[in-house]
Amino acid sequence: MWRRTSTEFGSRSKRLGYQALRTIVLVVRGFTDNKLNVRANSLTYSLVFSIIPILAMVVAVAKGFGVSEVIENLLNESFLGETNLVPTIMEMVDRYLETAQGGVFLGVGLLILIWAVYSFFRNVESAFNEVWDVKQSRSVVHQLVTYIAILVLVPILMVASSGLSLFINSMASSLDTLPFFSTIRTGLVRFLQFAIMWAVFTWMYISIPNTKVHFWSGFIPGVLMGTLFMLLQMLSMYVIVFLSRTSIVYGAFATIPILLTWLQWTCLLILIGAQMSFAIQNNEQFEYEHDLERMSRRYKDCITLYLLSLIIRRFEADEAPLTAREIASEQHLPVRLVLQLLSRLEETGLLRAVYLEGKEERTYQPALDTHKITIGMVFDRIDMQGNEEFIEGTNPEMQLFWQKFRQLKAEHNTLNAVRVREI
Repeated sequence: MWRRTSTEFGSRSKRLGYQALRTIVLVVRGFTDNKLNVRANSLTYSLVFSIIPILAMVVAVAKGFGVSEVIENLLNESFLGETNLVPTIMEMVDRYLETAQGGVFLGVGLLILIWAVYSFFRNVESAFNEVWDVKQSRSVVHQLVTYIAILVLVPILMVASSGLSLFINSMASSLDTLPFFSTIRTGLVRFLQFAIMWAVFTWMYISIPNTKVHFWSGFIPGVLMGTLFMLLQMLSMYVIVFLSRTSIVYGAFATIPILLTWLQWTCLLILIGAQMSFAIQNNEQFEYEHDLERMSRRYKDCITLYLLSLIIRRFEADEAPLTAREIASEQHLPVRLVLQLLSRLEETGLLRAVYLEGKEERTYQPALDTHKITIGMVFDRIDMQGNEEFIEGTNPEMQLFWQKFRQLKAEHNTLNAVRVREI
């Protein structure tokens, strides 16, 4: 499954089938390797403490637009409406806002509110970055701008959803006498709810990771996880209604474990969607994965020189530089290997990455005079990349051996006279 590159498949359907199978394998592997279940539990714990501050911020923004009642109505229409917890939640939100406006000291309550919301969103971004193997987070300013945008967009989307539902109902009121129209109207409203959830999940998968996420890499898991989220909400509603009628096991407290379970499964669905988004976009990165781990140095050096020679020849022919993916596609090489080798050549100062207009990814060009780049220079720069002589206290015999070793490599390197462009 992994020993064929995407360019080797003749038909588009076969290529998509292989990519779908690989994506499923990567999601299952990522579920265990990234411990998504443990991360979901951590996010659930964080969300339990942050849900009231988050709702308080959303309600505060909604009050600024004069549509705070819409938020409460939408909460009542969700499965929470069956738990009779919405009035209690809204009362807690109002008290929280009053505390934030006053506080023991001026502004302390507001700072605590902002910090609670910021901490939760930062935990979510950290979880997404770890799924995407992104080491660096956004700057604090960038984070604040993104999180504030989320808090502003959420009530706007809620109001838009409610407004469109009312519009559909008002337009359809005069046509209720027509056969099956009430069913069609209900279906349109339900589809609207699903569509808004698809948009929210898609936007989340594209915007939250601190890396470039392609649209389809966010849209496909956004639609799938948004649908599962809506189905989970419906299932939770039926379970709550059933338990409220039978009063088994937990009785009046049945809503508490169901609410916690719903929060946990919601966080798990979000993280699985993030893993799927990563798998879709980086599907080609895992081609020949196990073979690359056992790749000989001689074969890797050969491909390194070949890629450098290809880039040099294109540069001298005044042809447009290519991205790593374009090179991999043309040469039928694994994308992961090409990216790794080009990055190493860039770090040694033999290549430089250039962003060209119309291309989302970096292209590569020689960083030196192509007539001066010899095979010996390439291997010397690769060999000397990194730290040397950092071990302290080595014995004199090893120090002498190190000096002789460097001298032998300099004297017997017969490749210094062969230019890469001449291969």
